Amino acid sequence: MDDHNKRVIETALLCAQEPLTITELSRLFVEDISNADIDEALVEIQRAWDDKGMELVHIATGWRFQSRVSMREFLDRLTPEKPPKYSRAVMETLAIIAYRQPVTRGEIEEIRGVAVSSNVMKQLEDRGWVEVIGHKDTIGRPGLYATTKQFLDDLSLTNLQSLPMLEDAAPMAAAEHLGQAVMEFDANATVETVVIQQDQVIEETEETTTVEITEEVSEVIEEVTPESEDKSDEAK
Repeated sequence: MDDHNKRVIETALLCAQEPLTITELSRLFVEDISNADIDEALVEIQRAWDDKGMELVHIATGWRFQSRVSMREFLDRLTPEKPPKYSRAVMETLAIIAYRQPVTRGEIEEIRGVAVSSNVMKQLEDRGWVEVIGHKDTIGRPGLYATTKQFLDDLSLTNLQSLPMLEDAAPMAAAEHLGQAVMEFDANATVETVVIQQDQVIEETEETTTVEITEEVSEVIEEVTPESEDKSDEAK
């Protein structure tokens, strides 16, 4: 692809308010340009921005430009007021859903060891990070929660396989039950394509396990437009 067409793609991405897919980028041109050519151009643009404060990233819903993490401390000076962080209850619940999905509210409560307040689930749903994707075939048909593409986009992840791997530490003896060991991904894994081993039994429910998972996800989610803390969740 020539420099002019690459500049067109670069400009479109810089001006776009939402991530753009390769199919959408192909509409920029009257002539027939293959997806392979556009994909190659995106990689070249990505390299051209290697030493800049912005970077071109591929996420769940397409390609977008975003500021680098190294620029955060400087950009934060434009908005000195720090937004409140999510509460521990919210982070633990999100971590369990991310690594154990699809999961019912009752299963989340069993893992955490405390009741999950409606406000916790509402915060995650209002933020667009989790949604009900079906109902479990059991008494009461409880809703099955899973993460959304918005969750992946906000964390700059392409798919669920890009989630941080859980370390095999002593407090994480049950990580295989809560992490990738209970999930099988295809090459383009999304929430819809995750195949859960439904019969997998979670034997470990100690608080330390949940805390370790929460810390893994917290490192990635930190300061991503947090909502107000939930204060109604029961204390452990």
